[in-house]
Parts: sequence; C-alpha cells; structure tokens
Amino acid sequence: QVLCVKLCGNLKYYQSHLYSTVVPLDEITVNYRHGLPLITLTLPSRKERCQFVVKPMLSTVGSFLQDLQDEDKGVETVAILTKDGSEIPPSTLMDILLMNDFKLVINKIVYDVQCPKKENSTNEHAVEMENVKSLVHSLFTVLHLEESQKKREHDLLKKIDHLKGQLQPLEQVKARIEARSEIKTSGLLWAGLALLSVQGGALAWFTWWVYSWDIMEPVTYFITFANSMAFFAYFLVTRQDYSYSAAKRRQILQFFHKRSKQQHFDVEQYNKLKEDLTKAKESLKQVRHSLCMQVEEFDEKN
Repeated sequence: QVLCVKLCGNLKYYQSHLYSTVVPLDEITVNYRHGLPLITLTLPSRKERCQFVVKPMLSTVGSFLQDLQDEDKGVETVAILTKDGSEIPPSTLMDILLMNDFKLVINKIVYDVQCPKKENSTNEHAVEMENVKSLVHSLFTVLHLEESQKKREHDLLKKIDHLKGQLQPLEQVKARIEARSEIKTSGLLWAGLALLSVQGGALAWFTWWVYSWDIMEPVTYFITFANSMAFFAYFLVTRQDYSYSAAKRRQILQFFHKRSKQQHFDVEQYNKLKEDLTKAKESLKQVRHSLCMQVEEFDEKN
C-alpha cells in the first residue's frame, strides 16, 4: 500500500513555515549588491516580488516613484514619508533617503522600510571616488562645452557664408567704381602737372622775352602768396595738413561717393555687411581658441 498525501491550501504559506529565510510578501527590503542599493517589494496588481536597482547619486525620490508606477499600472497613489510622517520632496536624492529608515505608502497602504547601514569606506577609497567624480565631471564639462561650441562654430560659419554671398555682388560694383575713380583722379593729377608746367613756362617767357625780372618779381610773389592761401584754405576745409597722398585719397573718395549715387550703390549697407563679417570672423576665432584652451586644460589636469 502507498500512502498518498494531498497538499491543500497555499503552497507558499507552507513554504514560509518550512523555511524561515523566506521574506513575507508584504515586506519591503533594502540590500546592497555590487555597491548599489537594491529595493525589493511586492507589486500590488500581480502580487509578484520585484527588484529596483537604485543609482544613489543620479536617482531621486520622484524618479524612483515614477519607475514604480511605470512598472505596475495598479499603483494609483505612492509616496515616501519619514518615520514621523512628513512627506519627503521628490527632488531628494536616493542616497540621502537611504541613510535612514522611511515609510513607503502604496495605494494608502503603509510599509515600514528599514535601511541597512553601509560599510564605512576607507579614506583611500573615498579619495579615489572623489577623484573619479571630479574626472567624470570635467569630462562631461569638456564634452558638453565642445558640443555647444561646435554648434556655435557651425552657426558662425553659416553666417559668414551668408554675409559673403551678400557682399559678392556689392564687391564687384565697388571694384568697378574704385577703378573708375582711380582713373579720374590720376587724370586730374596729370592735369595739375600740366597747368603748373604752363604756368612755369609763361612766367619764364614774360621774364626773359616780354618783360624784365624787375617787373615779374612782384607777380611771382603774389602767385606764391596765393598758393599759400590755397593750402591754408585746404586745411580749414579738411582739418588736415596738405600732402599729395592725402589729397589724392580725398579726391578718390569724392569721385567714389559721387559715382556710387549715380549707380545706386548703398555704401552704408556695404559698410555694415563688412563690419558684421569682421565680427563673425573674430567670434569664430575666439570660439576655436576657447575650445583649444579647454582641451589643453583638461589634458593638463588629467
């Protein structure tokens, strides 16, 4: 004869009596595995044990509660309270929360959570962790700065190309006007030389063939005085000392502006575009220099 025994009821209930190490279904535990906190709890809808790995320095109370609701849609209300019943803000880091015991409220059911004490790290390990954090922060800063500066560099290059495209037809018109103004100014200078030659020849002819030096000496004096008055008048008008190079540049500008009006060349617009182009190139140079300095500084530190 074979004696058959039929188990009745919930098998898990008998297992919980046979093995004292089994955790009750309504208990929330916090353990550390590989240095990371592991929160184990029972989902209210599926009645299954679920483990949540927490990154203390990155996760917050709000993100943990959101992960809990995403995992089980049956979680309608959830909150974390201190031992005295005060609600903990969602922006609190999980590393700070796990320092003390707390209460987890799921669908108005309160669970007491006991947090185990972490083993004290040695000073050497703590210093090493701080160095790693500092290195990660520096690397993140350099990469983020490089990304933002690359974007700014791309925007500046795009702006420079756009300004060059606007300046190209204006540069062609400007070059034609400048060439024409240069030709007219050179012709005017040669005409002035011709007039001075005629004046010198006339004075010599009057001095040696028509009149004598005694008669022509006062004439040359007054001519010299008149030239001095003309130079002084030039200074009053231009506020500059008279020089042939300055007078030539001034005459070229006069011809240039006169011809610009005739050909409807907007000088102010051209100057503004040139100024914007210069500023954009200078900004691009500063961005590239700043990026190089940041990379060099990061290499020196690490």
